[in-house]
Amino acid sequence: MVKVGLFVRIEAKPGHEAAVEAQLAAALAEVEQEADTTVWLALRLGPSTFAVVDAFPHEAGRQAHLEAGVARLAEGAAQHLAVQPKFEYTEIVAAKIPSHNNEAGAA
Repeated sequence: MVKVGLFVRIEAKPGHEAAVEAQLAAALAEVEQEADTTVWLALRLGPSTFAVVDAFPHEAGRQAHLEAGVARLAEGAAQHLAVQPKFEYTEIVAAKIPSHNNEAGAA
């Protein structure tokens, strides 16, 4: 069950959109190792605007994920951003999350 989340808005510098998209795609492998990151989606909202939506069972999981994300930004992602990412802390009101047994055939 997820109880807390994050919505992170990311704005790429002009000409850096592909780099931001690639870094988000590459981050998936690291996020998959985070036991408490139950949901993680990287979205494109527009030509240069991206977002990450995550959900966690508790605050400790959210904080661990944030610490790892700050490390990823420090490793070079920030050079592609027009502004600092905007982090919004959320509470999960309702969620539909497939179990691991139902993921067969997912893209």
